Amino acid sequence: MASRKKLKLDELERIDVATFKESEKTPIIIVLDNIRSLNNIGSVFRTGDAFRIEKIYLCGITAQPPHRDIQKTALGATDSVTWEYDEDTVDLVLRLKEDGVLTYAVEQTENSIFLDDFKPVPNRKIAVVMGNEVEGVQQDVILACDGVIEIPQIGTKHSLNISVCTGVIVWDLFSKINKNV
Repeated sequence: MASRKKLKLDELERIDVATFKESEKTPIIIVLDNIRSLNNIGSVFRTGDAFRIEKIYLCGITAQPPHRDIQKTALGATDSVTWEYDEDTVDLVLRLKEDGVLTYAVEQTENSIFLDDFKPVPNRKIAVVMGNEVEGVQQDVILACDGVIEIPQIGTKHSLNISVCTGVIVWDLFSKINKNV
């Protein structure tokens, strides 16, 4: 029978922050559009670290590290993942597009692309915009993006917590990008 011994932290062979900073990144950028919950922000940092994404942008009312409640959930990921604050999400999306980054709001809209049908363009960076816990991604941000990705759902709520949603999106993109390599 195969061993199923739970691994200890020192057995996981994780890289340190300095090595993380110097390593090649997954060409994914996460944009947080007016996220209220500090715990959600911290969770997104942890997800960004787990998949070694390129950067996180914190926009509008989204709080910035260092903050005790962000740190509590991020567990140090605010030190490893590069981040920047930008007040205006639309301006940021337009700048990213000028830099050749493909931008997608994660939202439920007309003509959205279901995540399982979405195919990243090889060798192109992608930015995903995650919206406010109540209002979602702002309409003017949606219009500024190249498109909209939607996670298909069949329950009654038709929404996921922003940190869970980010995890689903980033894992899916990470998997697809690494299959294209």
